[in-house]
Amino acid sequence: MKSFKTLKYACYTTNVTMSIVGNLSPLLFLTFRELYGISYSLLGLLVLINFSTQLIIDLIFSFFSHRFNIPMAVRLTPALAALGLLIYALMPFFFPENAYLWIALGTVIFSAASGFAEVLISPVIAAIPSDDPDREMSKLHSIYAWGVFFMIIFASTFLFLLGRESWHYLALILMCVPILSALLFTRSEIPEMKTPEKASGALSMLRDRRLLACVLAIFLGGAAECTMAQWSSGYLENALGIPKTMGDIFGVALFGLTLGIGRTMYAKHGKNIGKVLIFCAVSTSVCYLTAAVSNIPLIGLIACAMTGFCTSMMWPGNLIVMEHRFPSAGVFLYALMAAGGDLGASIGPQLVGLITDFSIANPTISELAVSLSLSPDQLGMKLGLLIGMLFPLCAIPLFIKIYRTDSAKNNKQETK
Repeated sequence: MKSFKTLKYACYTTNVTMSIVGNLSPLLFLTFRELYGISYSLLGLLVLINFSTQLIIDLIFSFFSHRFNIPMAVRLTPALAALGLLIYALMPFFFPENAYLWIALGTVIFSAASGFAEVLISPVIAAIPSDDPDREMSKLHSIYAWGVFFMIIFASTFLFLLGRESWHYLALILMCVPILSALLFTRSEIPEMKTPEKASGALSMLRDRRLLACVLAIFLGGAAECTMAQWSSGYLENALGIPKTMGDIFGVALFGLTLGIGRTMYAKHGKNIGKVLIFCAVSTSVCYLTAAVSNIPLIGLIACAMTGFCTSMMWPGNLIVMEHRFPSAGVFLYALMAAGGDLGASIGPQLVGLITDFSIANPTISELAVSLSLSPDQLGMKLGLLIGMLFPLCAIPLFIKIYRTDSAKNNKQETK
């Protein structure tokens, strides 16, 4: 049997690259505002650019994966991320008067690389022969979570010691990760992965209700995970009064830590993914509810952090379910699942923001806030987080339905 160890390391470091490019800009928002005078609206637009670019890549691969040279696309993915980080870091240094333009351009490029990685890295791991492919998939996604945790700790420490004006050097140092991935891929053989022969083949698969259920499931899972990941820092600061530095570290890094613990535990000991997903949906709903209604900072902090653990398998777990339902899953199916997850990751946080703004501007809700001894901002964020709870709540009956359907199918196969 061939050894795919180098290929696995290349995939793992590519997932770390995804954690870098997906979380670097939010850490630098205040730095960009202080150094370049960029408005909050334009800073928030960088997040939308990130997810929108990834979603476009997902959709392109969903229907036109047969047009791509898959092994070449895999190898170019980390190189594209390194190019994006290079533009992101250096061009604002040389052209500070047009800093936002170059930051946005770099974001588009490395977000495209992240979209390629979402679509391609999971099927590469799935194509590698393994005694337990479910755990291999969970291990891959756990590395993303650990990447988030260590990147945030490293970046926060770097900026604290060297100052915000040194952010260019931080981005250049982090660029070493995708460069390493690119070098590892040059020494790796990419296994063959299936794609539909034409776009009509992909469209015909969309008639399968089992596939649509998987896409809806990962949409809800992506929304449940990313809504808390994006809002936990701001919620801890504005709604619970925790200082911003602590909120940034504990709101994002601690979320990433528990996310990594949950995925690592499944990678080592996991089984019965259907039951795990039901537990995730129920416990995530409880965490959202606890974080939203509690006025005790420590309890709110713990609830936000534990949401990472509870949502840990709602993305990779639904990929595992899809693989069980479609054993010969190709790039198209992974691209479609990635599109569903990214759509949830885009809509969830945005919906919470809209509900929060609406609540703050509503006179009736403002009066209610005063009666509860809260500011309009605090009550608005709490109501927004309660709306975020709808995603894991809606996932509960869907996960139960998927579990029962797959269990019935497995029982029928065993009796034959």
